[in-house]
Amino acid sequence: MSAEPILKWAGGKRQLLSRLLPLVPEYTGKYIEPFVGGGAMFFALVPENAVISDCNEELINLYKTVKKSPEDVISRLQKYKNTERDFYKIRAKDWHELEKEDAAARMIYLNKTCFNGLYRVNRSGEFNTSYGKNPDAIFCDPERIRAAAKVLKKKKVLCSDYRKVLKKYAEPGDFIFLDPPYFQITEKETFLRYTKDRFYEPDQIELAGIVNELYDKGCSVMITNSNHEMIYDLYKRFDIQVVKVNRCVNCKADGRKGEDAIITDRKSTRLNSSHSSVSRMPSSA
Repeated sequence: MSAEPILKWAGGKRQLLSRLLPLVPEYTGKYIEPFVGGGAMFFALVPENAVISDCNEELINLYKTVKKSPEDVISRLQKYKNTERDFYKIRAKDWHELEKEDAAARMIYLNKTCFNGLYRVNRSGEFNTSYGKNPDAIFCDPERIRAAAKVLKKKKVLCSDYRKVLKKYAEPGDFIFLDPPYFQITEKETFLRYTKDRFYEPDQIELAGIVNELYDKGCSVMITNSNHEMIYDLYKRFDIQVVKVNRCVNCKADGRKGEDAIITDRKSTRLNSSHSSVSRMPSSA
C-alpha cells in the first residue's frame, strides 16, 4: 500500500522519487525522517516501522489528526468553499485557537487553494501566502486523506528538533532520510521559509557533523540539499549525485530551474542500471 502526500510542499521530493527510490538501501532497522515536510518519500516507501518528525507544529498537528481522525478532517473540509472571500477569512484564523480537526482541515484547504500551493509563514509564524485564484482547485480529496491515515497508523509522529529525534531514536541498522532546509544559493530563495526560523550555514555544518556520526554508528543515510559548493567539503566521505529540478513555487520562470544534490553513503547505496553515480561541483553560471 502506498499513498500520495496530503500537501504540496516547497522543496517536496515527489519529482525526485524516481531518482531517490533506487538509492534506498536494504536496511534492517526502522525508517527515520526528521524533516518530513510533505512526506513524499515516507508515503512512497510505506515503512513498517518509522519515526517521522518536523519542527513545524501545524504540520505535525495535521499528520497526527489525520492519523487519528481522518473522517473528522474530511467532514470539516467538505464545508469549505473555494472563493477569495472564504480563503482570506479562513487564513485570518489562528490555528492554535482551533480544534485540532479544524486546524488540520484549515491547513489542507489553504495549501490547496493558495498561490502555487506554497506553505510560507512570516517571522511571527503566520501563514501569509495569497489566494491562488484557481476555482478548479481540489481541496478535499477523501480517498487521499484516508490512504494517508492508513500509512500513518502505528507510526511515531513527533514535533521536535531533528537533533533530539536522531539522538533518541537512531540506532545501527536504521535508514535515515534527511531533507533539511537547503543551502541558500541566491537571496531570492525566501520561499524556502516554512517555519518562522531559518536554517543558516552553521546549522548546515552541524547537520553534516551529525550525519557523519550516524554513518559511523552504523546507520544508512541519504541527504538531499542544493548543489552548493560547501556540500562537497561537508560530505566528502559520501557519494553525491546532481540532478536537475524544477522550483515550481517560484513565480518567475527563470527562477524555476535548479540543481539538487543527492548524498548517499557508499556502504549502502544500491544503484539501478539506469542510474549512475555522478559527483560534480556546482556550475559557475
